[in-house]
Amino acid sequence: MEEAWWILFILMPVAAFLYAAVGHGGASSYLMFLALFNFAPEQIRPTALMLNIVVSLMAFFAFKGTVKFPFKLFLSITLFSVPAAFLGGKILVDAGLYRQILGLLLFFPILRFLNVFPKGREQKINENWLLSAFLGLSIGFVSGLIGIGGGIILSPILLLLGWTDMKETAAVSALFIFFNSISGLLGTQFLAIEFDPRIWVLMPLTITGGALGAYFGAKKFNFKAVKYTLTIVLFIAAVKLILG
Repeated sequence: MEEAWWILFILMPVAAFLYAAVGHGGASSYLMFLALFNFAPEQIRPTALMLNIVVSLMAFFAFKGTVKFPFKLFLSITLFSVPAAFLGGKILVDAGLYRQILGLLLFFPILRFLNVFPKGREQKINENWLLSAFLGLSIGFVSGLIGIGGGIILSPILLLLGWTDMKETAAVSALFIFFNSISGLLGTQFLAIEFDPRIWVLMPLTITGGALGAYFGAKKFNFKAVKYTLTIVLFIAAVKLILG
């Protein structure tokens, strides 16, 4: 598929748009596309994390003004996730296993885009520091290991527990992704990596898509046709990555 890499000019900005519209950085989709188009494995993780940092921060600023930010909840999870993400970033996973784990993780945004998770606040389990710490440690480590910010895992869990509603989830996830992505990126020692020049072309286009998604997402924008198209693409790619 490498000869058709130019299609990433479309796929990655669209993915960034839709992920930012729900408060995510989009790293899982960047990882997927770059892996499918045979970019060097050691370049893929830091590229996705760098994009994640910028897109998630834009998403946070877009959403934070629409809700009362649950700072206590955010802090109780992020304090534990950030060091775990750094440790995960230091570990290089076998390429075959990496693709399979990534494929499985793609089912989280697929279910999110299909509106499977609840939208309102109906608390199932009371908030507590012990559970928050466990979520932070586990999600943070996986985030650093794979090269994502962890929002695709955290968001559905928060919604299922009833700790946040949709807008609060978007705001918390965006800032959670921002800090975890920085920590995971530092763990990868990205400054020693020589990047493919095509990545520097893709980055500004992807960031632009994320900026637009963050703006329209906070304005309750709902572009169903594009969202469901990306869902189909994610599903096909997830199956391809898992099966090899």
